[in-house]
Amino acid sequence: MTAPARACGGVLVVEDDADILRAIVQVLQDEGTTVRAAENGRVALTMLREPGATLPCVILLDLMMPVMDGWAFRAEQLRDPALADIPVIVLTADGHAVEKATLMNGANALRKPVELETLLAAVAPYLT
Repeated sequence: MTAPARACGGVLVVEDDADILRAIVQVLQDEGTTVRAAENGRVALTMLREPGATLPCVILLDLMMPVMDGWAFRAEQLRDPALADIPVIVLTADGHAVEKATLMNGANALRKPVELETLLAAVAPYLT
């Protein structure tokens, strides 16, 4: 899948594990990518719906999180016409990552722990 034709900015990482979140944010920032971070799906939706907010080019989405998990986030995202076309790359430790990403109409899936090169290669096609 290629990047959407709309204007976008960077990556939104939705991950509840603070160590994983920090590592992913740091790696992406080191590559010059603009990154926003949310610790659960509810926070991510609030960020995406902020008036005047630049929408991300791609979302890295953990599935298992408190408050609002990745499944509930993705369902809500797909119901919102302003957010529905933002591609989602699923991040999960589950051995069935690809199947789960397919079930939620995700663009891709990465199994944790993810290799840095794999992470960068996965997001690269979506960045403008």
